[in-house]
Amino acid sequence: MAHAGADRPIPPGSAPRRMSSGMRLLLGNEFGLAVLILLTAATFALTLDGFTSPFSVYTIGRQIGIDTMIGLAMMAVIVTGGLDLSVGAIGVCSAMLFGWLMQVMGVPVLVAVPLAVLFGASLGFVNGFTVVMSGVHSFIITLASMSIFFGVMIFLTKAAAFNGLPPQVQAFGKMRVLPGISPLLLITVAVCAALVVFYRYSTLGRQMLAAGANARAAELSGIRTGRVIVACHMLTGLLAAIAGLMVTARTGAAVPSMAGQLGQDWLLPAFLAPVLGGTLLSGGRVSVIGTLLGATFINIMTSGLLLMRVGEFWILAFLGMMLLIAVLADRTRQIFLTSRGMI
Repeated sequence: MAHAGADRPIPPGSAPRRMSSGMRLLLGNEFGLAVLILLTAATFALTLDGFTSPFSVYTIGRQIGIDTMIGLAMMAVIVTGGLDLSVGAIGVCSAMLFGWLMQVMGVPVLVAVPLAVLFGASLGFVNGFTVVMSGVHSFIITLASMSIFFGVMIFLTKAAAFNGLPPQVQAFGKMRVLPGISPLLLITVAVCAALVVFYRYSTLGRQMLAAGANARAAELSGIRTGRVIVACHMLTGLLAAIAGLMVTARTGAAVPSMAGQLGQDWLLPAFLAPVLGGTLLSGGRVSVIGTLLGATFINIMTSGLLLMRVGEFWILAFLGMMLLIAVLADRTRQIFLTSRGMI
């Protein structure tokens, strides 16, 4: 049955007003984050000795690369309104497999890297398949798989680190491609570019966005949302594995505790970077560049606070507060734009 009043003419001025490109830029998270990054970096550079030293810039850039990759891994599943609490566990398990392949089995690095990445994607497949088949929210499924993945890894490796990796692994993590630029950061930038193209131009990427915006409408249009959800979790596992390999390159060893107990140390940057960047927790909208900017702001702020000798626990509390404010600010922005007919 047609909706009552569907044939009535739309009163003048009742249609949503389109924002100009300039207004969209000013109201976007990316613009605000870029300004905030510039102001924060300038403040620390003028007030803190050593903040702009070559070593400090290199270290911050390298960590930005790692944290951005962690944020991208979470963003890939948030796109459909899901969550993945096992990101850290998948990253650690993939890194430990990489260490075992190289140190114990003697597999060349060019073979071990793709095998470890594919292993991460397979763990993501397990998460996605279980979510689709059970109908249980991904929060619960990945909360359980986080413990399962990590527990099995600890049992198989006996919690022993693989610290006898070939020297080129650590050398790559410490390499400087350009003055103050880490190859880990360049890898992340390349992955960001690939994801921008993926979400904007590929069929699967657009299906992910459509399924996140309105799963029911996506189903009616012929999109198999179950397969899309599985693909999102596989992409999350793949990106988490890359992040784990990046941490391994930085430290020169595959260590079970690289992401904390059960991989929980990755949860805050995993959520904070994409949410600060404008990715909607409800799904349907992602911001790859925003995630990169979010991780950049987090690391600049953290590095500055550490140079100010602020306690680590206070920094964690501050980052947690930032996440809460970011979620509330995004909700307020959506309500404002909706009330003004701008979206």
